[in-house]
Amino acid sequence: MPISPTRPLRVAAFTAGARVPAARFRVRQYRAALADEGIALREYWPRLGAYPPEQRALRPAWLAGALAERTAQVIAASSADVVMLQREFVSTLPTLEGLTRRPRLVDIDDAIHLLRGGKAAHHLARLADLVIVGNRYLAEIWRRWTAAVVVLPTAVDTGHYLPAPPPERPLLGWIGTAGNLRYLERIAPALEAVLHRFPDAEIAVCSDRPPDLGRLPVRYVPWSEAVEAPFLASLAIGLMPLDDGEWERGKCGFKMLQYMAAGRPCVVSPVGINRDILAEGAIGLPASTTAEWVAALCELLADRDAAQRLGAAGRELAVSRYSVAALAPRLAGLIRRAASGNIGGLR
Repeated sequence: MPISPTRPLRVAAFTAGARVPAARFRVRQYRAALADEGIALREYWPRLGAYPPEQRALRPAWLAGALAERTAQVIAASSADVVMLQREFVSTLPTLEGLTRRPRLVDIDDAIHLLRGGKAAHHLARLADLVIVGNRYLAEIWRRWTAAVVVLPTAVDTGHYLPAPPPERPLLGWIGTAGNLRYLERIAPALEAVLHRFPDAEIAVCSDRPPDLGRLPVRYVPWSEAVEAPFLASLAIGLMPLDDGEWERGKCGFKMLQYMAAGRPCVVSPVGINRDILAEGAIGLPASTTAEWVAALCELLADRDAAQRLGAAGRELAVSRYSVAALAPRLAGLIRRAASGNIGGLR
């Protein structure tokens, strides 16, 4: 059916949950900007969650309930002009995705092809009219299964995260979900060495559980959406350590972008998209080994003016290249092209 020029283009986005970062940052935060582009986005997520409960005995009932809920949502979304699938409906399992209407966009911001032999990833690739991925590494993987793949970085809301004067007492900060705290915990020896040389510095962590950094003192801030911006503004330096593995190469650098949006210099593992962002400007320092982490953090703590310059450059790059305002028109264009069936030549 032709799309009327007198009404908004309707998009039904199926995401994994209200508190899932990918849903918030790759779908939900675009809603107002897309409305300005004449696109009405409605999000559907499962109240029971897309991830199975830890207690195995509860999983059959959970799966039945989750599929029933998704079935009702698929029916409710049948009048949409475009469907967006953010990963699979049920974690790692192909289920009802093929019942959604076409054209279908599949949005990927993690290396889900590594889970269960890539069964769900292959399933989504077969269903997709267009796959949108968060970085070049993921694009290389998904182009093995479908030609229609385009890179769209994760956007950061630079109107929400705002620069502030640097704090009197330098805070080395990390923000993220508890599942990623293991990366921070692995650089504890480096952090201990840095605090020994700069005893006025502190470590701050915003997450859904405290980290285990041994004997190191930590200023812990329980995560909530409301505390993110003030937490980032309180930092002197942002931290993003990662392992150098296939899963980590699939990450989309959002933690780094949050620090940049807040005008803070960052020290990051040069893995995946982190390396690409570092190459775009003098916005932070790379570190892989314990010695490199110590050297990079000590360099920024010793030269506050240089740290401020890196933070300001990071803010400028975040606004110009990675903000919602910069990326929303690109997403709107992809949605319109999918709706019209004109997706040839996208890279």
